[in-house]
Amino acid sequence: MNKTELIAAVAEKAEISKKDAEKAVKAFTDVVSEELVNGGKIQLVGFGTFEVSERPAREGRNPRTGETMTIAATKTPKFKVGKALKDMVNA
Repeated sequence: MNKTELIAAVAEKAEISKKDAEKAVKAFTDVVSEELVNGGKIQLVGFGTFEVSERPAREGRNPRTGETMTIAATKTPKFKVGKALKDMVNA
């Protein structure tokens, strides 16, 4: 499902116009993005949790030369699925 299909599905499920559904989906993604950028987390009980995972700096090797190099520390967004959603998918 792509973004356009998601907007259409939300509009149908919530019985609202596609324009309003598009605003809602955009608002949701904006709020989640802003919260993660600020280092927060969003927990939707039964659905899952959006949070930022920090990867420490580590040592790696250049596959072409075999030379040792330092890989910088990074932050990456992650989604941890909630139990209710996990149970629905596995049913």
